[in-house]
Amino acid sequence: MTVAFTVMAAVGLVLLFVGLERSLGPQPGRIEERLLRYASRTSGGHEEDLDDATYQLTMARAVSRPLGRAIAGRSFADQIQTDLRRADLTWRASEFLTLQAGLAAFLALVGLFVLQNAAAPFILAIVGIYAPRIWLKQRQAKRMKNFQSQLPDTISIIANSLRAGMSMLQSMESLAREGPHPTSQEYARVVREIGLGVAPQEALIHFVDRMRSDDLDLMVTAILVQHEVGGNLSKILDTISHTIRERIKLKGEIKTITSQQRMSGAILAGMPLAAAGGLMLFAPGYFKPMIDPIGPWTALLPIGAFSIFIGWMIIRKIVDIEV
Repeated sequence: MTVAFTVMAAVGLVLLFVGLERSLGPQPGRIEERLLRYASRTSGGHEEDLDDATYQLTMARAVSRPLGRAIAGRSFADQIQTDLRRADLTWRASEFLTLQAGLAAFLALVGLFVLQNAAAPFILAIVGIYAPRIWLKQRQAKRMKNFQSQLPDTISIIANSLRAGMSMLQSMESLAREGPHPTSQEYARVVREIGLGVAPQEALIHFVDRMRSDDLDLMVTAILVQHEVGGNLSKILDTISHTIRERIKLKGEIKTITSQQRMSGAILAGMPLAAAGGLMLFAPGYFKPMIDPIGPWTALLPIGAFSIFIGWMIIRKIVDIEV
């Protein structure tokens, strides 16, 4: 009963904010609604699904719009927006912060009313704040890994296109149309910036800033230097592509050699957590003196968790070999 009341109260607060935003905020005109509907269409999609997605997007932005006004122009908001773009998300910084706050509040209520522990709301609230950030970083890392694996072939395609008589812009347009994901998206952004009047050199620099790839930086540097002093760019790109392929091959070999050490670090870090979970399940009173906020053993759990984390980080640093 308490859980149901908590969920109903949280939903009621969300609906209240949405209603206030809709009643006090400016109403979109009919032309804006039609543009939003047609702009979100993709080939082969269904209008009903797109209407539902558009409605959900409008609802999310209605809830987060006041927060967006409050953080407009702040440096941390710009950094969050950059991270969202790197993760290929069309969210705004205010929407991501709203997700963090909502998840933290929900988990804190669960800890307060369900677990009924004094420390649970604070711990779960911290989990709710950092879980979206961890998910965002993992999404960025996965997208970056795919881009890095496609980069040697991408450079070879550009070199072959230049050798066939195409210009650099035409080569990038071809990749934007026919390249794999996420390479096609990034080159489409470069082509779009150039089409909007940005200098090609500046658009390529923005490309490097978005992706933060050393291999891409090497390619763009070669293009910029060739633009200034001249030279056979296709041959230079072939050399860069071969270098990147050898580097990726060497990284794969190192990852294979250090796989046992990485697995050992994960096991050593996970064994105390598994043992603690088993003790809490079969002997609930074992950790009671450590959970007592005013007991003499209260500091043991934080110290143990910090020691496990430090040991895991040291093992990761040892097996992280730079190439």
